[in-house]
Amino acid sequence: MDRLNRTWPQTFVLTGFGAPGPVRPLAFLATLGVYVLTLASNSFIIVLVQADAGLSTPMYFFLGVLSFLEVWYVSATVPTLLLTWLRGRPPIPVAGCFLQLYAVHSLGMTECSLLAVMALDRHLAICRPLHYPALMSRKAQLGLAGAAWVAGFSAALVPAGLTAALPFCRKQVAHYFCDLAPLMRLACVDTAWHARVHGAVIGMINTCNFVLILGLYGGVLRAVLKLPSAASRAKAFSTCTSHVTVVALFFGSAFVVYVGLPGSQAEGTDKCIALVYTLLTPFLNPIIYTLRNKEVKGAVRRVIQQIRAILKGP
Repeated sequence: MDRLNRTWPQTFVLTGFGAPGPVRPLAFLATLGVYVLTLASNSFIIVLVQADAGLSTPMYFFLGVLSFLEVWYVSATVPTLLLTWLRGRPPIPVAGCFLQLYAVHSLGMTECSLLAVMALDRHLAICRPLHYPALMSRKAQLGLAGAAWVAGFSAALVPAGLTAALPFCRKQVAHYFCDLAPLMRLACVDTAWHARVHGAVIGMINTCNFVLILGLYGGVLRAVLKLPSAASRAKAFSTCTSHVTVVALFFGSAFVVYVGLPGSQAEGTDKCIALVYTLLTPFLNPIIYTLRNKEVKGAVRRVIQQIRAILKGP
């Protein structure tokens, strides 16, 4: 790696994945295909929730917010991944690198909080159905969604700010986007304290939200088991399974990368795991939430009928 005598580099270099040359065009096309599908499917959910009155419930409002977040989240990392497939080791300006670092972590922590808000919505819908419309009013929905965004973007200032203040002696970032651990390895000073602070902040956000989700679903489980019929229990569980699947994917990969023991991962493992929460989860979320959802399928049919009626004219 290039030594820079404790001065700030003008650019960093993203090393990406060490794939052989013939594989890179195929990897580029595959990544681009997943990226375009992710943008299209999440944008479709946003439009569908806004266009169809049958989806004007709190659950679908939060799903629309999640899809909006995923569009930005996947766009924060995939363009540089595409560049590494296309150009090998592309340079990235220092300011752009730190902006990407902040964007990735602010959006990631916002998603973490938003998943907890969605668990709260399911808890109130199942455990307090009579009070649910009043408790989850439009004002409450906007407040909870806004609080998730404020919490995520505020908490990300700590790790991003501390990392940006470090002096750097090297410039080759062993990743396909600017992340905390790869950047700290380039610093000219000991970063053990920074790593502890980063782990504490990110670990606290992840752990608190994850524990909250477990507690809320514990209440859901108790309430569902008290329902009189198997059909009613199956129906109640079906409204939660999609969310639980997304929570497992997101929190599982995030804990391994950011809260796991330092040095416990083989070199390059963090890049592979990062693909789960930066690309795979945003790609799968629309599929997970809509694949077996009768309400979404009904909304799609209604919107298609409306479009056909418009195209036919009076």
